[in-house]
Amino acid sequence: MSTDVSSPHTSPPATSAAPTRRTSLLHRIANSFILRRLVRSLFVIWVVATGVFLLVRLLPGNPVDVYINQQISLYGKTYDQAAAEAQVYFRFDPSASIVEQYGGYLLGLLRGDLGTSITTPGVTVTEKIAQYLPWTLYSVGLALIISISVGLVLGMIMAYRRGGIIDNLVTVIGSTFHAIPNYLLAILIVVVGAVQLGVIDYARMRGNISPGLEPELSLRFLSDIGYHATLPMLTYILTTAGTWALIMKSSTTQVLGEDYVTVAKARGLKDVRIQSDYVGRNALLPLIAQIATQAGFVVGGAIFVEQTFSYEGVGLLLFESINTRDYPTIQGVLLVVTITVVLANLAADLVNAALDPRIRLGAGGAA
Repeated sequence: MSTDVSSPHTSPPATSAAPTRRTSLLHRIANSFILRRLVRSLFVIWVVATGVFLLVRLLPGNPVDVYINQQISLYGKTYDQAAAEAQVYFRFDPSASIVEQYGGYLLGLLRGDLGTSITTPGVTVTEKIAQYLPWTLYSVGLALIISISVGLVLGMIMAYRRGGIIDNLVTVIGSTFHAIPNYLLAILIVVVGAVQLGVIDYARMRGNISPGLEPELSLRFLSDIGYHATLPMLTYILTTAGTWALIMKSSTTQVLGEDYVTVAKARGLKDVRIQSDYVGRNALLPLIAQIATQAGFVVGGAIFVEQTFSYEGVGLLLFESINTRDYPTIQGVLLVVTITVVLANLAADLVNAALDPRIRLGAGGAA
């Protein structure tokens, strides 16, 4: 017997599905692994940019005071004469409130404008950084590639031959150089290698290029800049290679004890395949984030190394800017270093998530 009575469980109108789809889309966006990492990176950059802005202004004096004191002490000028020159020379108003300076600073950053150097009127901070940054990227980047490559290879050898001569020797040397700050090691290289032993021609190796040599894509130019970058690169390599070897040894030793490595050996797989596909790849996972972080620390520590070797990179630029209280340049250099570290860590997170999907799933997000 049929009936026309409608069921109480009638499906809702089709129009009600739209809010559900929108809610689901918003939920997926909110839980996106990549989006969360991007938002976190932008927040870190803003916090550091604000902190740098405030810390720079805590330095005693300002560029005007520094210039006036230099004119009085070096050239015997009166305070009024030096102050009058400073007002013409500098485009900087130290009497402006912190709020006004901070507002202008943030607006400039949003436009991609890092400001104009106080000590060199007419030259933007971006131009100054573009002049010095490539030299730091060259020396630090090449040194990191060599250091990481050597360290990872030595670390795997130490893990497979624990207790051997290589293991003990690299452990002692690596721990010793790791305990020495890179700026102190740079000074020791100059004092011992150049002054006492005379095996380093420090006078010729100073700077980043030989006088009179024009930048060009030639073997002569590449060999010259490599020659001048030898001492900074040697400092970076000696202070980091041993550390990478010890970290890789620990990670490899842990992976060698995993069940899947034992199963791979039981299946009769070749040692080369086990070392590359099973041990090497999984041992590298914990090191990716550390490599990105270490890159930022080396760039940040370049200020002392480059000063010691008169290597004209961003480290030397930052040191000179601090001495002259060039606020925009200090802020610009530190911001560039911060962005470099943040982007390196973001790349490390994405690479880790690509190599190990459990990271995304554990975070509860979608790629």
